[in-house]
Amino acid sequence: MELLLDIMNVAIYSVLGIVLMMLGNFLIDLIVPCHFPTEIKKGNTAVGWLSAGSFIGIGVILRSAIMSPVTDMVEESLAEGIAGSVIYFIVGVVFFMIGYVVVNLFNKKYNLNEEIGKGNTAAGIMVFGIFVGLAAVISGVIY
Repeated sequence: MELLLDIMNVAIYSVLGIVLMMLGNFLIDLIVPCHFPTEIKKGNTAVGWLSAGSFIGIGVILRSAIMSPVTDMVEESLAEGIAGSVIYFIVGVVFFMIGYVVVNLFNKKYNLNEEIGKGNTAAGIMVFGIFVGLAAVISGVIY
């Protein structure tokens, strides 16, 4: 019976993860002045790296929220676990967006929005790093 419960939890959290990753990518697309689906179709690797960073970062945050030692100390219901995951997802995406905007505002050598729009892979990798780095910090606080 415990195996069935574990499989059900895997299914629920996997669906939640997919939905939240897609939502996070959509929200980040709102602050980067290019349309991600269109850019991906054109082969814009910068947007590909940026999207990958958001997916990985959100996944890292959700994993930490799910695996937090606090859940071991307190019997947590599935609804409480999902609510906690959603709250940390929101915090993560907000800080991803803040990180992107701050780096873009303070960097005077180039415009990150323009470089992403032109498909500059280096710019995409840089944003990937911002997102994954912030996810590591946030997950460290959660865990």
